[in-house]
Parts: sequence; structure tokens; C-alpha cells
Amino acid sequence: MTLGTLYGISVGPGDPELLTIKGLRRLQQASVVAFPAGLHGKPGFAQRIIASHLQPEQLLLPLEFPFVLEMEVLSQAWQVAAKAVWAYLSQGQDVAFACEGDVSFYSTFTYLAQTLQTLYPEAQVEAVPGVCSPLAAASMAGLPITVRQEKLVVLPALYAIAELETAVQWAEVVVLMKVSSVYSQVWQVLKQHNLLTSSFVVEWATNPQQVIHRDLQDKPDLQLPYFSLLIVQKSG
Repeated sequence: MTLGTLYGISVGPGDPELLTIKGLRRLQQASVVAFPAGLHGKPGFAQRIIASHLQPEQLLLPLEFPFVLEMEVLSQAWQVAAKAVWAYLSQGQDVAFACEGDVSFYSTFTYLAQTLQTLYPEAQVEAVPGVCSPLAAASMAGLPITVRQEKLVVLPALYAIAELETAVQWAEVVVLMKVSSVYSQVWQVLKQHNLLTSSFVVEWATNPQQVIHRDLQDKPDLQLPYFSLLIVQKSG
């Protein structure tokens, strides 16, 4: 029997219309659609993005990925998810895994695909690129993320403040992913470097509840949701 293929579908940061044509085609052609399970029985973020694109006959496969840092716990979850996906691939069914943002940019899909191919080397995987949140946020703010020879640094959620200090000195543009948990510390660093007026925060980029905070001088205590990022543009 021919094996099915696992397709990683980049579904973008929230707006369902930001799927690529290829991503939409792969999504709708797959007999099984997987995605990270939501909390407390509610639909997950990626599932909500793709809901309007799904076909009635498609099987939905929520996969559990715990929000923890312990590698042993995460590795176990990836293995359970990979085995659940393989159960369909081994029967010749394609599985489309819907992933918020882009599948190659700080993505759960990366770990799922790597684990799948470690457990089952014959597994076939294809990643479909899409729109990642920094590009979407800059677009929503009406700004290019870089111009000319500007250098760009992207720091993930669990960066150290020392890394931020280095980044703002070296690069013209700095993106801080999921900044909510460290915003007050980041604000202090930006103040020290006189960068508050050239920085902005985007909550829920491209979503209906999107909020953009510009000129952070008088905003040291913003209460931000998990899906928030901060962009520093030293050129202003």
C-alpha cells in the first residue's frame, strides 16, 4: 500500500484568508486534518483559523502538545502525536497538520515531523510555507519590517535580557516574540537605549481583536495576551 503524506500547513497568524493557494489545496485534499488541541475542550487557535475551509467529510485529529519546558514531557507528547498521525499515513491517508504562523518558524510542526521521521524513516513529509507573525504584525502596523541594509534579529519568548541588550546594539530591527511575560523588563531596556518611541507592540496580529500599541513611552505596564510581539525599529 502507498503511504500517505504528512503536510505541514502554514495557516498564518489569524486571518483565514492568509493561507496560500497551495496550503488551502493541500488542506482540503487531505482526508485527515490534524492540529494542536485547544485547552479545556475548546477549539485550538489553528483549528479556529481553518474552520471555514474544512470539508464535511474530513476527519479531525486534535493532538496534545503540553505548554511546558521539560524536554522529557515534550518528547513523550511528540511521540504520541507522531504515532497517532502514522496510524493514518500507514493506511495510505494523507494528513494535513494545521500550524499557526509558518511551519518552519518556531513551529510545533517541526518537532512532530522530526519525531515522525525518527520513528518511521519511510514517512513522507512536505512543508507548505506561509505568513509568520512578525511579517503580519509589521504589515498591520503599515510598516516594512526592514529596508535597505538593515539587519534583523528575531528573539523567541524565552530570551535573556542580556541577549536583548546585544541585539539592540547590533541590529537596526529587533523582533521580540511572545513578549508578554517579560514586557516590563524589556520596557526598561528600551528606555535605557532611548528606543521607546521607535518601538511598537501588536496583539493578535490580523485577528479581529488585534490591538497595536505605538510609542511605548507612557506604556510601562501593558497587560498583554500570549500572542503579542514587539518590534523595535531604530530608524524610527
